[in-house]
Order: sequence, then C-alpha cells, then structure tokens
Amino acid sequence: MRLLDPLWLLLAGFGGGLSGSVAGLASLVSYPALLAAGLSPVSANVTNTVALVFSSLGSVWGFRPELRGQGRTVRGLAPIAIAGGAVGGLLLLATPSVAFARLVPWLIGLASLAVVVPRHAPSVASSPRRRSRVLLSLGLFLVAIYGGYFGAAAGVVLLALLLVGTSEPLARTMALRNVLLGSANAMAAVAFVVWGPVRWSAVAPLGVGFLAGGRLGPIVVRKVPAAPLRILIACAGLGLAVHLGLDAYR
Repeated sequence: MRLLDPLWLLLAGFGGGLSGSVAGLASLVSYPALLAAGLSPVSANVTNTVALVFSSLGSVWGFRPELRGQGRTVRGLAPIAIAGGAVGGLLLLATPSVAFARLVPWLIGLASLAVVVPRHAPSVASSPRRRSRVLLSLGLFLVAIYGGYFGAAAGVVLLALLLVGTSEPLARTMALRNVLLGSANAMAAVAFVVWGPVRWSAVAPLGVGFLAGGRLGPIVVRKVPAAPLRILIACAGLGLAVHLGLDAYR
C-alpha cells in the first residue's frame, strides 16, 4: 500500500463504522476506499468483511442499553444469521457474482422503501404470529447469505425486515440488527480468513476506524428522532441502489 493509505483507511473505517451502526451502510464508505487503495474487487470485498467484525463489536458495545431484554430474541435468531453468513461467504469463494450483482440494487431499493413504511400492530392470533416468525427466520437467513456474499446495504435490508417482523422501537431494532448482521459477518470472515485473499495490512487501520465509528453510532441514534433517521436511512439506501444498479447494468 502507499504511504498515506493506512490513514485513508482509518478515516474511511471511522466513517463506515458510524454509517454502518446508524444506517447499515458501512460498505458504502469502506468498500470504495479499499478499491481506491489498490485492492482488487474480490480482495476488497473479503478484506472489508473481515474488518467489519470490528464495526459490529463497536456497535454492540454502544448499543448495550438497547439490547437489554432482547437476549431471548438474539439467542433464537443469531444461529440463523451465523448459518446464512457461512453460506454467503462460501458462495462468494465458489461462484461468479454477475447475476447476483444485478439483483442487489433491486433488493436494496425495496428494503430502503420498506424502512419508511408505517408498521401496523401485530396480530394477536397465534397462527399469524407463527407464520411471521417463520417468514422472519427465512428472511434473516437470506439476508445473512447476502451479507456474507457481498453485504452492501445488508443492514438496510435487515433493518426493514426486523421492523416488519418485530414490535420493537427503532433504536432497539437497530441494536438487534447490528448483533445479527455482526454474527453473519463474523462467520463469513472465518471462511475468508481461511480461504480468501485477505489484505491484512488494510484490515488493521480499517478495523480500528470501524471500532471507533461503530461505538459512536449508538450515541447518534439516541440523539436523532426516529422519523428523520428512517428517512435518512431510506435515502442513503436508495442512493446506493441507484449507484450499484448503474454499475451492474451498464
């Protein structure tokens, strides 16, 4: 890497950790920064996923108050996220990504719109609740696969899913989102550490920035009202969807 690249990646990691903790868009900042530092797309992707573990650590650390009382939910959903992350990581190492890259912008765009759709109170009937849990588990598994495979705006997709599938307020849903997405990223990172082209000289500064930015994110969430924050997340997600769509279809 060039002389100033570690500083560049440190700053990119801080911005990515902050935006990831708040909006689920860490890779919007960090992935292009790794490309600018000279990494190939595949190496940038796997290096980014390994470094994102530190963003999740910072976010979970900061969101500890919002995670109180959610232990049962985490224990029920984390294994699903871990399994999906493992599948996604192995899928990236084994298959081409052209078709998947063309699906990603639509997925991100729809999820970004779902973030601002008003939620209705969940039904009290046991059968709808059971169906909701099944759909939530299936959706989480698919999002975790995507997170392990590529991950750009996986946090937006997962936040939309959890807002629909749970009755928690926005801040507590964000805290749960970060735990589950962090679990998926960590499992994919294990696969990349063993088999992927990880650039460790980039992981170190990026990871330090991720940790600091991820820790600051929950403070921002507590200060900003929920409605404007939803709109901010949706707009950022739609912007990324348009950007990725132009890249995928040109």
